[in-house]
Amino acid sequence: MLTTQTNGSNPMRVVYSTIGGDEIRRVLEQAFDIAPIDDCTLLQSGFNDIYEVALADGQRCVARLSSRLERGVPNVDYETALLHHLKRAGAAVAAPWVAKSGALSAEVAAPEGPRPLVVFDFLSGEAPGDEAADIATMGAELARIHVLSRDYKGPPSNYQLDFDHLLRRPLARLLATRALGEEVREMLNSIARSLEGRIATLNGLTSVACHGDCHGWNTHMSDGPEGVRVASFFDFDDGGPGYLAYDLAVYLWNNLLGRQLERPDEEVETKWGHFVNGYRSVAPIPAVDFEAIMAFVAIRHFWLMGEFAGRIHRMGLSVFRGPWFRKNFELVKEWQSLTTPGV
Repeated sequence: MLTTQTNGSNPMRVVYSTIGGDEIRRVLEQAFDIAPIDDCTLLQSGFNDIYEVALADGQRCVARLSSRLERGVPNVDYETALLHHLKRAGAAVAAPWVAKSGALSAEVAAPEGPRPLVVFDFLSGEAPGDEAADIATMGAELARIHVLSRDYKGPPSNYQLDFDHLLRRPLARLLATRALGEEVREMLNSIARSLEGRIATLNGLTSVACHGDCHGWNTHMSDGPEGVRVASFFDFDDGGPGYLAYDLAVYLWNNLLGRQLERPDEEVETKWGHFVNGYRSVAPIPAVDFEAIMAFVAIRHFWLMGEFAGRIHRMGLSVFRGPWFRKNFELVKEWQSLTTPGV
């Protein structure tokens, strides 16, 4: 491990490093059967580090260097094997590339410790936006992913997207954050208790292979054969076996949070209708799962903020200070008491 000396003897602990594109290029050329690389540039740094890779033969691909997570090791073996299965089955997903070793990832010796590196197909296109047909196509493709995942027999997921994963452990990480005042802590506890009670009344919720992050920005729309629109999915790293209601709720959550709405307005209900109808064109949504969606809209925000809390050591406390954090949980307090918009 690379360390920096301080006071001549004690090494500094590195918690997060940003690896240069040239270094990622070197790893790619060593670990993957890949055409000569013209350029490898950091595209986005956030929960993971994403690199855009341009090959000499005109192709492009995307390399993702996974973060080290508070919850444990990245779920790369499951994620890549599931994507490989889905691609072979005909789903529109960004498939992983096979390394020289035969594995679907390689390892980067980052200063803070080993981090998995995965190479994915490059997806052209744009996010679905407000177009009714695109939103419905995205919903339909999510349903196809759920259906085609049913006979997956690869490596098991490290994580189950169950109530512990989505609410209880994120809540514990939030409450361990010293930036929160007592009033906010009580609000979080109160909402969580209410959600626990609400979910406890819903029996027989359907389990699927969740994408885990289907908010719209992890889907690219493009024109397929004869002008048919295609919704291609990427960024499955928060996925795993979990509730159908949760995987559907993420899209509704994003539409409410993005416009800071306490309840769905006509625009949100219209987009939600397109999404749900698209899903139902491929697979049914049982009544109990549909009823649970609004509770999972609220639960989704606990999960996201818990992820930020698990990254305080490298992203800082600022997200938990000021009015933004509290204001959003005041929205969550409203969401958890609503019924799912009917379609």
